[in-house]
Amino acid sequence: QVQLVESGGGLVQAGGSLRLSCAVSGRAFSSYHMGWFRQAPGKEREFVAAISWSGGKIYKDSVKGRFTISRDTAKNTVYLQMNSLKPEDTAVYYCTAGRTYSISVRSYDYWGQGTQVTVSS
Repeated sequence: QVQLVESGGGLVQAGGSLRLSCAVSGRAFSSYHMGWFRQAPGKEREFVAAISWSGGKIYKDSVKGRFTISRDTAKNTVYLQMNSLKPEDTAVYYCTAGRTYSISVRSYDYWGQGTQVTVSS
């Protein structure tokens, strides 16, 4: 079993930065692909970024150049550095782990409880 715990969300002004962290417990962290998704009120959960077990990365087009996903195998933690935040980035952000490297929400097996990110204009 894999458990994910996100932290680092909060309220920030437009143009500001936040770093989300996701602590992963359980076995074989290094063999899982990791992802970040987000869900705004009234909208479906959407892909933000993913990192493969070997370090490959993919991003949603609207966050390219602003967000960076990374993982620290020694700490069993995955990060999402978010810069130049915009009001439209406001959402609950979820960390996820799975055996398939994908942008599809259906490809991931384990989910955290989510952390709220609010960007004020």
